[in-house]
Formats: sequence, C-alpha cells, structure tokens
Amino acid sequence: MIFLAVFSVLTVGPGLIHSFLPDGGAESIAGMTLGEDRETVIGTFAWAGATQIVWGIAMMAVALRYPTLAPLILALVLLERILLVVRWWIVSPPSSGHHPPEHYTSILILPLLALFLTFALRRRRSAPP
Repeated sequence: MIFLAVFSVLTVGPGLIHSFLPDGGAESIAGMTLGEDRETVIGTFAWAGATQIVWGIAMMAVALRYPTLAPLILALVLLERILLVVRWWIVSPPSSGHHPPEHYTSILILPLLALFLTFALRRRRSAPP
C-alpha cells in the first residue's frame, strides 16, 4: 500500500504540472517546440493532466481505504505503462529523437509495478477467507 500511495502522489504531481503550467510542461519540461500547434499540444497536455490527477486520487483511495482493490489497480497501471512504453519507444518514437522525462520514468517503473503486483497477488492468496 505504501508503494501505491507514493505512486499516486507521483501521478498527481505531473498531472498538476500538465494541467496548470502555462505550457503544460511541453516546452519547459519536455523540450518540445510547439509552433503552430501550440494550443492543441497544451490542450492535450491539460487533458492528460486531468486524467493523471483523477487516476492518482483513485490510487490513493485504494492505498488508504480499499486495499483489496490494489491488485486490480496495479495491473491496470502496469498495462497503461506497457502501452505507453510500446508507443513511445517502439511504435512511434519522437522524430526528434528527444524523449521527455516521462518516457524514461515509465521504463524504470515497469519492473517495480510488476514486483508490487506480484506482492499484492501473493498477499491476497495467503489472506484468510
């Protein structure tokens, strides 16, 4: 539950950045040049940020109040990260060759998510009925 709580904070944080920084973090953090698509990119970042905030709150609720849902949440987050990593690194890597911090973070977090999902599933199996 501690991992899930920490991960929820690490999800809400970028969500706040994407939602409330004037550029959504696209230029200032990701190093993107927005040009004519500026409004579209910032709007997309804001949309992703809103989703991250809500997803992070849901993870915190599970960590603090609904621990029996931890395996489900961890499995969904693992699936989400796998899909993102495949998209960012295999299917359509950035044409500039520059990957923002989130691309690297997602790769690093995959083994941790798998590990804590395994722990959550084992804990669930060993718990008395």
